[in-house]
This record gives sequence, structure tokens and C-alpha cells, in this order.
Amino acid sequence: MFAPRTTPWPLVALFTAGYLAPYLLPTTVGRLERGLALSATQAGAVGSALLLSSATAGFLLASRVERAGARTLARLGLVLAVVGYGGAALTTAVPAVVAGAVVGGFGSGTATTVAATRIAAEPDPHRASTFGLLSVSALAGAVYLTVPHLPGHGVTLAAIALTALAVWPLTSRLPAGTPAPLCTGTESVPRLPHRRSGMVLAGAVLLWSLAQNALWGVSGRIGVGQANLSETTVGVVFAAALGAGLLGVLAAGALGSRLGRALPIGGGTVLIAGCIALSASATGLGGFAAGEISWNTLYPVVLSYLIGLAASLDRRGRWAVLVGSASSLGTAAGPLTGSVLSAQAGFPVMGAVLGAGLLLVALPMTAVALHTGGRPLLPGAVRRRGGHPAAVVAAATGTPTGSVPEVGAPEQPVVAIPVDGGPAPAQGAYDTAAATRAPGLG
Repeated sequence: MFAPRTTPWPLVALFTAGYLAPYLLPTTVGRLERGLALSATQAGAVGSALLLSSATAGFLLASRVERAGARTLARLGLVLAVVGYGGAALTTAVPAVVAGAVVGGFGSGTATTVAATRIAAEPDPHRASTFGLLSVSALAGAVYLTVPHLPGHGVTLAAIALTALAVWPLTSRLPAGTPAPLCTGTESVPRLPHRRSGMVLAGAVLLWSLAQNALWGVSGRIGVGQANLSETTVGVVFAAALGAGLLGVLAAGALGSRLGRALPIGGGTVLIAGCIALSASATGLGGFAAGEISWNTLYPVVLSYLIGLAASLDRRGRWAVLVGSASSLGTAAGPLTGSVLSAQAGFPVMGAVLGAGLLLVALPMTAVALHTGGRPLLPGAVRRRGGHPAAVVAAATGTPTGSVPEVGAPEQPVVAIPVDGGPAPAQGAYDTAAATRAPGLG
């Protein structure tokens, strides 16, 4: 009998609390602009500062989760999120709002770092990240439906703070610390594996996230200014798009690794490029809704596979955190990039430029997925690295799944085993073999 797969709900909740701020970026920036009488550039700068602070937390804490303990760091991040976002929501002083956003962003980044590190150590990191994206998409969609009916600049900031507060009780189920492995004087902390692949993936994901959030940061302006829609209608479109994203996440969870990672990442990014071009060139409700909904359906699917790919590069979760932090940097630079491109060349040209950039970025991400995950195996083929096709063959033949290595699992070392035998035979104990010699003849 096989052990049932369990879902690490505390990690899913922590993932949701950390990722909610980027998901609510458009409405957060819009509310700050209108509620505090800031310019579009100033409000966007506050959002960028929030996301840069989140990325900084990831870079600083990537290798410290095991030493400090997941529970301790998770609670620290949630406290910072509650204090920072909550304080920013309760004050109208711009310096205090900026400071609160930066503190809250560091808290979100800390929560995301812990969640990413622990998810990477799960037997099925793709399943855990899929549930996390499902949760954050559902919560963000509910917020987008609620925000237009509530006044004030801090509605979305308060929603993030309350989410962090609600997640706090679940941190008791996280480990207080990971014991250090026993080692001799000649052993040291394992080096970061797959360095070249990890660096290529981090750089590509940074640009990938930049393109996504360049559109996401100006989507509200496209809907109101170019498509001539009301704020309420744009909010409904965003909620519907995030609802479609739920379907995309469910599809990704059902699909799992049946197609590997290269096809969903590469093919999905190509389709996203077309969706961005469509949304950026929309002049009415139909085109705008079609572009935003199709884009948000595909975005979490590709993101879930990117998270799984980063997690497979290092079982300690260091690449998952570093790639996630690089994604946060791209997210932070996205709104500014979108604003500059749209102001200089217009929304349609911006969409074309972003789409072309995504087509280029799809190549290195697909290459990393092929290199680290392996190509599909034919029946009977043998490779040194595990992959889903091998798991399919094993399941079909009744082989226990535990004997099949996971995608990206480290190769098993070859160990020489000494064999104690008898004395070496004398040279005359053997004779030559000849086809002409009859059996029994000396």
C-alpha cells in the first residue's frame, strides 16, 4: 500500500500571506494615489519600495531558515506584516505609509522565504505550491470584489495585515529548527548545487516577472483610459481574471508532471506573450476582458512550474528562495517599466515589446527545465536522472513509487565495495577455451 499524499496546510497558508501583496499591487497603488493625493509615479514608487523590501528579505534569509528555525522566522515575518501594513492602513501621513509598506514588505518576503524553503523539502513541491497559488488567487479575487465598495487608501493594506494575523496560529505546526547534520572535521556545508542553471533561471525569471507586472501595474489604466471602462467594471474583470486563474491552478495541479516542466514553462510563456499583446491593445470590454482573463489563467500555471523547477535544483530550498527573490525584483521594476513604455510609445507598443521579450526569455527557462529535469523517456530507456515518464513506467509495472527518483533529485554516489575473497588462483588453474576441444578432454 502507498502512503497518501498530504497537503502541508501551514506552508500553504504562509505562502498565501507572503504572496498576497504582489497580487494586490494594482489596487494598492491605485488606492494610495487617490486616497493620499499622490501622483501615479509616487504611488508606484511606494509599491516598488514594498516589493524591493520583500525581495531583500529573500536574499538575506535564503540560507538562514534552517539555522534560525522555520517557526521563528515565520512568526517574525507575520509580525512585521501585521505591524507594517496595519500601521500604513491606519495613518494618512505619507512618510508613515511608506515606512509601513517597507516594513510590511520585509515581513511578506520573510514569510515567502520560509514557505519556499519548506515547500522545496516536500516530497511533492509542485503540489504544495499549486495549493498556495490556488489559495492566494481566491483570496485576492475576493478582495478585488470587495475593495470598490469600501472607502480609504488602506483597504488592501489592511487585508494583507489581517491575512498575516489569521495565519499566525498555524505557525505552531512549523518546525522550531532543523538539526544540523552530523559531520566530521573534513565535511562542510553543502555547496549550492546547479549553480549555472540556477543563475540562468533566476535571471530569466526576473525578466519574466518584470514583463508580467509591467502589464499588471498599468492594467487598470488600460481598462479605464484606453478601453473606457469604469473602476467597478475593471474590478469585476480583475476578479473574473483571478477566478480564471483558480481554474488554471487546478489544471496545473491535475496535470502535475505528466508533460514535464519544459513544455508548460516554454509553451505557456509563449501563450502569455500573445495575451499581453491582446490586453495592451484592447479598446473595449471584450478585448480587455479576453486578454486579462486568458493571461491570468496561464500566469499561475507557468508560475507553479517555475516554483517547482527552482525547488528541484536544491532540496534545501536555497534556489527556490533566490529565484523567488529575483522574481520579486522583477515584480518591483515592472510597474515602472510599464509606465515608462506606455508613456513613451503607448499601450499597444508596450504590449508588443513585452511580448517579444517574453518570447526571448522562454528559451533559457525551457533549456534549464530540459537540462535539470530530463527529456521524456521511452519505455525501457534508462537515464541517471529521474523524471515523470520513469514514474509512469514504474506505476504501470507495479514498482513502488519510492524507488523512482524525483525530478532534479541528486544523483546517487557510486561506492566501491571491497570483497574479501580467497587466495588468488594459480595461473595454471585455468586453460584456454577452444571451440575444437571436445568436452571432457584434458
